Amino acid sequence: MVMEEVFSKLRVLQDILAEKIRLEKDIVEIPRVLETQQELLTRLKKGFIEKNQEYDRITALVSQLKVSLAEAESNRERAEKAMDTITTQREYEALDKEIREASEKEQQYRKELQREEKNLAVLSEEIQREAALVEEQERDLAQRRAGIEQELAEKRAELETLKEREREITAGLDPEVVFKFERIIRNKMGLGIVPIKGGVCNGCHMILPVQFANMVRSGEEIVFCPYCSRILYYEESEEGEMEFFNEEDAGSLSDLEDFDLDEEYDEEEEEEEEEDDEKVDMDFDE
Repeated sequence: MVMEEVFSKLRVLQDILAEKIRLEKDIVEIPRVLETQQELLTRLKKGFIEKNQEYDRITALVSQLKVSLAEAESNRERAEKAMDTITTQREYEALDKEIREASEKEQQYRKELQREEKNLAVLSEEIQREAALVEEQERDLAQRRAGIEQELAEKRAELETLKEREREITAGLDPEVVFKFERIIRNKMGLGIVPIKGGVCNGCHMILPVQFANMVRSGEEIVFCPYCSRILYYEESEEGEMEFFNEEDAGSLSDLEDFDLDEEYDEEEEEEEEEDDEKVDMDFDE
């Protein structure tokens, strides 16, 4: 298989892999849309259960207060009737104290009973509202889950189609290259193979050494960008400008690193001194 055919397949494979990766991500992310709603429903149910437990507690308390109130009323009435049978001051004082204590308890129990019955009525309304809200949220969640399951089924079908196309495209390609290529696409936002123009990688826009660019232009093997790891291929410039040069003419990036700026400045200073000497000689001649 000639390299141009390999590059052509890789460009097609790039689109397939990018779409496959997007679908795989969607299949993972889409169900998470329900997580927030499920958490809300869970909190609603928890609150609903707690309110029902509180309702049961207050109901039991109301029942107990009613019993206590009835006992206090009975004690007061019994003491009041006993007033008709007393014969001594001491008996009167004892019954009077009993009546007062029974009356105080009766008033206390009645106030507590009224307060708790009011709390019970408010809580009952809240429970009814929350029960309706929980039911609504459950219904909405079930509908959304059904829609998402349908969407996921469609995306899984698309994914299988892409995998089949991937198998067809990768037939005849080096498995190791395909493995690296997919990893590059996952790490490089869906871009795994790019052209070089003017000695510059169109993926990371870094200037490549001339000898490296010429190696890409030769198209004899698969070459990876030393900076962004993408696969490189040669593409003619639209302007038709000369993109590659001989190494002797253009040098390489290593040449730029070895270039000493101090030497350049020294040469400029020497030229300026020579020009000054020439001007002095001309003045003497005049």
